[in-house]
Amino acid sequence: MQVRFEGVEKRYGNFFAVRDLNLTIKPGALHFLLGPSGCGKTTTLRMLAGLETPTGGKIFFDNRDVTNVPAAERGIGMVFQNYALWPHMTVRKNVEYGLKLRKLTSEEINRRCNEVLEFTQLHNFAERLPGQLSGGQQQRVALARALAIRPNVLLLDEPLSNLDAKLRLEMRDNISRIHRQTGITTVYVTHDQKEALSMGSHVSVMHAGSLIQTGSPRELYHSPETPFIAGFIGETNIIEGTYSGKNGDFHEVRTELGTLRAKRTIGQWKNGDKISVSIRPEAMRPLLGTSQRGAEAQISGVNNVTLKLDHLTYLGESEQLQLVPANSKTHIKASIFNPPEHATREGDDVPCLIAPDDVLVLAPQQAMGPRT
Repeated sequence: MQVRFEGVEKRYGNFFAVRDLNLTIKPGALHFLLGPSGCGKTTTLRMLAGLETPTGGKIFFDNRDVTNVPAAERGIGMVFQNYALWPHMTVRKNVEYGLKLRKLTSEEINRRCNEVLEFTQLHNFAERLPGQLSGGQQQRVALARALAIRPNVLLLDEPLSNLDAKLRLEMRDNISRIHRQTGITTVYVTHDQKEALSMGSHVSVMHAGSLIQTGSPRELYHSPETPFIAGFIGETNIIEGTYSGKNGDFHEVRTELGTLRAKRTIGQWKNGDKISVSIRPEAMRPLLGTSQRGAEAQISGVNNVTLKLDHLTYLGESEQLQLVPANSKTHIKASIFNPPEHATREGDDVPCLIAPDDVLVLAPQQAMGPRT
């Protein structure tokens, strides 16, 4: 089922929780609403569920206007952050609860219950109480209960936030698998970028009540349209600079790292414009223990900069470097995967290579205004 928001807003007095939301969620998508706390994503989910009424605009399921349709008549399945399980009921009875409210036959209830218990790998726990289950198992019970009613749309409100790191990874795989098996249009609210990037077919990033950008995880990571998106989806180095025009295939930008050449730009710029440059930490190529005069540092078309190592963190599979330009307190992050042995120490000069394809020119950073 397709879900469509047309000019939807939610206002409390003069405060906009959600402003002018225009968004289409494709049938069968696992679509994430991602953003920091207070950005409006949960309010958007509650309006979709019918638990909040929009102040303006319309919500459609396919071509049906559901803006003022009661929650119970929308065919919504919802998994809450705290799971909301009945503690005195077994797993099976928790799953059956919504089916009995719909007055289905006992045969149909039993068939659907067995089906979702199989989907969620809970058939061996059907007679246990919620208190006898792990956090991950309780989360799957809540998911099974929502799936049993065969919803038009499944809504997940930060479902993994109460789990430890290992269980979160396990449940990401479970939810992705169940979504592939059911094909139900699913809207998933989270502030966790890794959840969105690793699971989502599409991701909508919100900030201060507004939708900032929607795209696939790869599109958002590699082609963010604003410094906020670049910094929120993964890590990046945002460097302020001045646009100084094109030189052949390259856009040139004057920064405190020197003049950087970029192959990619969002927007059109003229000489003298203030802009931002985004460079991902993994795009920095530190030449540890190598002289700037080394042959590798002179690769044609590559940005060559020398920075001072301020701090190094060894993590086994990777090393994270905090680097600073000369006469600056700006920290530039670099990540090295499968790091080699080297003798570079804090305070040493570190030559770095940056491919122009990995330098993205963006509009200057702007503070998001208040939602009034």
